[in-house]
Amino acid sequence: MQNERIVAGLDIGTTKICVLVGKLNPYGKLEILGVGRAISEGVKEGVISNINKTIFAISQAIEEAEKSSGIAIRVVNVGIAGQHIKSSVHHGSITRGSKDGEITLSDVNRLTSDMYRIVTEPGTDIIHVMPQQYTVDYEPNIKDPIGMAGVRLEADFHVITAQTNAIKNIKRCVERVGLEIESLILEPLASALSVLSQEEKEAGVAIVDIGGGTTDIAIFKEGIIKHTAVIPFGGHIITADIKQGCAVMQNQAELLKVKFGRCLAEGAPENEVVSIPGLRNRAPKEISIKNLSYIIEARAEEMVDMVYSEIVKGGFKNKLAGGVVLTGGGALLQHFRELFEKRTGLEVRIGYPNEYLGKSIDDSVKNPMYATSVGLVLAGFKTIDEREHFQTETSTAGQPASMTSEQQGKENSKGGFFANILRKTKELLIDDFDDKSSY
Repeated sequence: MQNERIVAGLDIGTTKICVLVGKLNPYGKLEILGVGRAISEGVKEGVISNINKTIFAISQAIEEAEKSSGIAIRVVNVGIAGQHIKSSVHHGSITRGSKDGEITLSDVNRLTSDMYRIVTEPGTDIIHVMPQQYTVDYEPNIKDPIGMAGVRLEADFHVITAQTNAIKNIKRCVERVGLEIESLILEPLASALSVLSQEEKEAGVAIVDIGGGTTDIAIFKEGIIKHTAVIPFGGHIITADIKQGCAVMQNQAELLKVKFGRCLAEGAPENEVVSIPGLRNRAPKEISIKNLSYIIEARAEEMVDMVYSEIVKGGFKNKLAGGVVLTGGGALLQHFRELFEKRTGLEVRIGYPNEYLGKSIDDSVKNPMYATSVGLVLAGFKTIDEREHFQTETSTAGQPASMTSEQQGKENSKGGFFANILRKTKELLIDDFDDKSSY
């Protein structure tokens, strides 16, 4: 039964490592059965920089998730992020052998598979290939060509690449914890699953996921992804500014940001101060809330301007009827939404992963900082559904009953977007590594 399936998501973030274990209830809502968290000390700007520290943190999070859920975790859906992520649009085409037959799922899959063979920058691998629109016998703007008559099938594809070493390092960490990667998913795509509605994707919307080390952007229009980008600034850069501007310790700067920080200095109390304990044998330091707000506002404005620049660069200025959805831990910074609206003129809301969640062992997962983690679990169920749908279609079309398990696995993993992620992930992660390396 569908509600008996169990999926685990692993979010390897700059601030935290998070593991969620969930199942779908009879109403299609995600129930969180287990939650595991650990402080992330081996990740910088979304990329693993210390193997041993990351392995230790993943182990802690997995152990906690297993304990809270009572489920042994063996397979995980993992998010990938970082400034090394690149996207581009490519055109592909195939000529079908039959003039009379209908375009089939196999034809669409063959066209998509061909895109994984395009040449990318040295040291990069393709992680996602997403069709934008199809053309059948020079008839453009077709969303679903299956069942149509035609000889020439073409499509524009949004192709996303990641640094090969970044992929290998994720695999190395996950495998050394004794886990298997089911699929590797770009984090803003996962976040979009948990906070965006289909109506917003149709109308045009930009999701802006503000993490600790990076800000990830994904733009949707007409129900499909159109543009992705990664900005190498996140919540940590604001903390660093406070640390330097107020001459305080790192942990004190983080507390100031979370408890008293605001992105609009206008309206901040003029004479209110916060007393920070001094170093050994030194007097406490008083921090002006007004000055703190000026520091935060300056950096927040820069981040907003960079995000808006990506929206304009993608050609979506004045085309986002759904506005902008802010998510991630940074979205909770006081008055960030108002600042974004003020500087861009766009409608902005905070994205909470509430709509797709049922009951949970821990209600804190409804916080925007868990949008990616929730999305990774939802992506796992989407992959299962697409795989089973493909299996049903091919069986109905006369797929041979006797297939080896390897052949069956390859056939089942074709099908849809997330099913293709699964297939490509397993191809990317097939390389072996030298376990004798020292770190």
